[in-house]
Amino acid sequence: MGTTFLYAILLSAGAGLATTIGSLMGIAVKKPSNRFLAFTLGFSAGVMILVSFVELLHTSIKMIGFGRANIAFLSGMIIFALIDISIPHEYVGQKDFKEGGSSKNLKRTGLLVAVGIGIHNFPEGLAAFSGALENLQLGIAIAVAIAIHNIPEGLAISAPVYAATGSRKKAFWWSFLSGVSEPVGALAGALVLSRFFSRGVLGWLLAGVGGLMVAISLDELMPAAKNLGSEHAPVIGTITGMAIMALSLKLLTN
Repeated sequence: MGTTFLYAILLSAGAGLATTIGSLMGIAVKKPSNRFLAFTLGFSAGVMILVSFVELLHTSIKMIGFGRANIAFLSGMIIFALIDISIPHEYVGQKDFKEGGSSKNLKRTGLLVAVGIGIHNFPEGLAAFSGALENLQLGIAIAVAIAIHNIPEGLAISAPVYAATGSRKKAFWWSFLSGVSEPVGALAGALVLSRFFSRGVLGWLLAGVGGLMVAISLDELMPAAKNLGSEHAPVIGTITGMAIMALSLKLLTN
């Protein structure tokens, strides 16, 4: 159990700190192509949606039953909705940055988004963590999907801060801090589960995480991808992500 917990926390940390990749992109090139961002966001949504229904919810049903699993799944969606309502954030390409706002506004935008994304990333850390507890390969798949969609989040933080301050260090640091919230979420989960861990608790957690990831995909990833103005890249990315995830799950079960 101890080794599994360690691997789960490390996966969560890796997924969260993928924001630094986006930060480096924001510092180096300011903004990658909209088509590329739209495809990667769609890809991440496809992976997360398929793994949520095919693996997480399905496994949870086998553990705790259909009714309880679906209650947990919907609860995960509700929890994300409450977080998003309480602490909204723009996901990619903040308004001030798009419209060439003042340096003060650009910096404020970047810092506010860093705080918002950091809070939103907290339950994502729990997602990678709980997936790894059930199956290490599943945890890796979830961590990769989360890491992919964390890259444009890092870009969303670093680009306006860098444009406003001219400091690569500040832009990178704020992006890094927002990603740290994911392993913090995993550690919080580890502290709780280390005392109360059981197959039943894991069943509730897996379904709840599945609902959380579906909500993230539908409420953040797909709308953000469509707003980038690339008409077909999001759905192509979604299909590609689902296909690769389905293939990987097939290989895991053989």
